[in-house]
Amino acid sequence: MAEDVALVTGASSGIGEALARRLARDRRPLVLVARRADRLEALARALRAAHGIEAHVLTQDLLQPGAVPAILAEVERRGLTVDWLVNNAGFGTGGRFDQLPVERELEEIGLNVEVLVEFTRRCLPGMVARRRGAVMNVASMAAFGPMAYSATYGATKAFVLSFSEAIAAELRGTGVQVLCVCPGFTRTEFQEKAHIDASAVPGFFWMSAEEVADQAVRAVGRDTVLVNGIMNSLATRALGFVPRSLVARATAALMKGRAA
Repeated sequence: MAEDVALVTGASSGIGEALARRLARDRRPLVLVARRADRLEALARALRAAHGIEAHVLTQDLLQPGAVPAILAEVERRGLTVDWLVNNAGFGTGGRFDQLPVERELEEIGLNVEVLVEFTRRCLPGMVARRRGAVMNVASMAAFGPMAYSATYGATKAFVLSFSEAIAAELRGTGVQVLCVCPGFTRTEFQEKAHIDASAVPGFFWMSAEEVADQAVRAVGRDTVLVNGIMNSLATRALGFVPRSLVARATAALMKGRAA
């Protein structure tokens, strides 16, 4: 009989690593997916030692053609079944759109959107057939309004939010849970990699990756959309009363000169 596992993409750092650690606390066997083999192997060893669960490592660049079916074929070959799918892999870019390398923007769309959709589509039929399972898609507060100087990133996360809400409605009554997690400013490597200066963001808006992960795991089966943190939740609700054109201008004023 196949062993149920939680498959976590982007598990080598940040929120993905924190989610893997949090799921291991619940004694869920894991499949850890990312490009950095050394980090994944170290994490897997730590989780096996701390929680007595199996943690499988699959090193893969998800932007390579055929990456998703290759991963899922290996999961099946090992006698595993994806019971929880955690679509966390993604990255952001910062800067004025017309001055950014188009190749990197297209890769951003590929990883943040296309890979997420493909994993979800390939894993959902089995979950529905078994009448159990969960899909957790990690978006961002950026999903709630146009993000000047992170235009592509914000648009990809808006897609993830809309997509998650729609399939959650479609899957109601199937036994499969869908959760879209929308963190705000989280202390990870993200800002540095995206070349975004977030020094002006007040301290009370920041959360740790561990806090985000704990809230996310506890919200599965209870919510469809989770905005992490009280202040962030209030901020996104307030955005619903603000014209989108004003949100775009406000983010432009805030981010101009802060995106390297």
